[in-house]
Amino acid sequence: MTDYEELIRQALKARENAYAPYSNFYVGAALLAGEGKDGRPLIYTGCNIENAAFSPTCCAERTAFFKAVSEGCRAFQAIAIVGGGQGAPASYTMPCGVCRQVMMEFCNPETFEIVAAVSESDYQVYKLKELLPEAFGAL
Repeated sequence: MTDYEELIRQALKARENAYAPYSNFYVGAALLAGEGKDGRPLIYTGCNIENAAFSPTCCAERTAFFKAVSEGCRAFQAIAIVGGGQGAPASYTMPCGVCRQVMMEFCNPETFEIVAAVSESDYQVYKLKELLPEAFGAL
């Protein structure tokens, strides 16, 4: 998928479910896992979910990955990420280091694409290897 409009649209929709009462930074993610049985893109979404204790907080990207993995999916092509304060996103949101490491666990760093978006027409695309060089991986 080189046209990321639908993936970004799904990330924007997922962002609406974010629970961020502490940071007021709302993030949505949409993870592309190839095609479903009906031939349509198979997309898993996630939002950030904060917690007063902070460490139990889960980022949108990890929510999407964990949802997909818990349903038996292990092959991923790209993820779109949108985030920001209330209202429309105003700048690109990049995955945190923990999310990048989770991506490394399940994705090919040479081919997996990270789409940081502000809107369906304003986005930047990176390969995982660009955002996590010299990554730690399985031995």
